Amino acid sequence: MRTCCLSFLLAASALGAQNLAAQTTLASRIGHTDPGKYKHSRSHNSAGDMACELLVPPTALNINLNFMHRCQIMPGGGVGHHFHNTTEEMFIIFDGQAEFTIDGRTSTLKGTVGAPVRMGHSHAIYNPSDKPVEFMNINVASIKGHYDAFNLDDARVGAPKDATPVFMTMRLDKALLTPIKNYNGGEGTVRYRRALDPDVFLTNWAYVDHLLIPSGASEGLHRHRGVEEIYYVLNGEGQVRVNDETAEIHKGDAVPVRLNEPHSFTNNSNGDLELMVVGISTQKNVLDTELGVPATH
Repeated sequence: MRTCCLSFLLAASALGAQNLAAQTTLASRIGHTDPGKYKHSRSHNSAGDMACELLVPPTALNINLNFMHRCQIMPGGGVGHHFHNTTEEMFIIFDGQAEFTIDGRTSTLKGTVGAPVRMGHSHAIYNPSDKPVEFMNINVASIKGHYDAFNLDDARVGAPKDATPVFMTMRLDKALLTPIKNYNGGEGTVRYRRALDPDVFLTNWAYVDHLLIPSGASEGLHRHRGVEEIYYVLNGEGQVRVNDETAEIHKGDAVPVRLNEPHSFTNNSNGDLELMVVGISTQKNVLDTELGVPATH
């Protein structure tokens, strides 16, 4: 994610690889947002700090995920202007506002919002406020295990801004969700929207979904032969099942789901369970959903 902090990324990835064999339970695979584990750093020659943890390492999935980082952008901090020529990336802010730059054009966006960036396009983010901004960065490679960056040595401090962004954005707005009964064979009525589809991306990054499960409802048990997913809990709490295991999930948790693993999400709480779902395919435009569990012979 950052030139000066690649050693942190590589070390964390190596640690993830070492621990993969020990991560045999569902509970051990779930990433938990923990500000106590955040490490301060400068990113691509930014003007100020971010504080981050590696929430989902590349070893958590079989496809071309490089990382999912969960961070805070400190006041006056951010990510300096840079290119990725073999990976695609998306910055997401969950609260407040920040100045997003894509291809040298800057606009102020309010959370919850993201800005996907295709390979070969530059981007940056800056927090001009006096408060930290809750932040996530997701990076997907075109070549498994490969990461590249070309820095422009521009922190974008004081950059001129367009009132209307001239780049792609992703709004996670509950008002845009559509009710769906018995979603993937589940109970009750959920609210759902595909926030980004495969046409947005050049890599095998397939989609980002926004899903709200009210109290007592569920997303039914299903699996994907050609897609792996990360479910990130935006708000609320509930229960996840993967294969034959279940675990409790809470705000800030990230649940990686591998190929052909039956999985479901149930809201056993009194409030709403709100999820962001990141899907990455084994091949471009390979999307599939099969209900239930694999047949046994």
